[in-house]
Amino acid sequence: MAELYGLEISPELVSAVTDAVLDEVRAWQERPLDPVYALVYFDALRVKIRDEGLVRNKAVYLAIGVNCEGYRDVLGIWIEHTEGARFWLRVMSELKARGTRDILIAVVDGLKGFPEAIVSVFPQTVVQTCIVHLLRNSMQFATWKERAALAAALRPVYTATGAEAAEQELARFEAGEWGQRYRAIVPMWRRQWEEVVPFFAFTAPVRTLIYTTNAIESLHSQVRKSIRNKGHFPSDEAALKLIWLSLRYIVGKWTNRPLCWSAARTEFAIQFEDRFTVGP
Repeated sequence: MAELYGLEISPELVSAVTDAVLDEVRAWQERPLDPVYALVYFDALRVKIRDEGLVRNKAVYLAIGVNCEGYRDVLGIWIEHTEGARFWLRVMSELKARGTRDILIAVVDGLKGFPEAIVSVFPQTVVQTCIVHLLRNSMQFATWKERAALAAALRPVYTATGAEAAEQELARFEAGEWGQRYRAIVPMWRRQWEEVVPFFAFTAPVRTLIYTTNAIESLHSQVRKSIRNKGHFPSDEAALKLIWLSLRYIVGKWTNRPLCWSAARTEFAIQFEDRFTVGP
């Protein structure tokens, strides 16, 4: 303000003016949602926020929903210092209270207690582990130079023609060079296997829509641009205000459906029958 307009304003005035945004955020966070979502992606970005005199690396969780017409929207923002089943149950209950009665597929990153919380509120939901997150976790066992080769060795697992073929590929990986070198990778995949295999019920184009996180990764990247020079936020509310303003701008440009939506719509209708529905 001083550079642009020659005005001196206090931090207190800035806070008072921007606090008006919080009312809009609350209204947005409580708005009614669609009754059915074909896909909901849950993921988090890390933000530095001052809490009880200390700067903590808090998780800001976002949910991106794809409704049965193929259009995306951010369903909500939740800031939580400690993750756990109780927190996830609260998030799921909030979505239901806002009008969502069914989620066909929920894509999550393998957080403890998350699948159980989802099915306790939406018992018919198929929980799909995010393959991208699983691959990233696998890469952590290898050096930077080895990661491309390790990723190539794992690719036959999640690109297999079906669940049985994928299990055979995982066994082949386990017996091979990389599986023997990094023995912790295969048990990690097998612990989450029930949440790995659901997307094999679909064709390759629709699998890509389900297991990749391009939409949410792109969203995170754009949000990070708006917060990366801020150091840390003085409170959860301060972080919430800026992130929501950024989201409002980004989501306003979401006007197109995924390229594979035509094929996905047909397959969802076959797989989920009358659960895949448009309208109330």
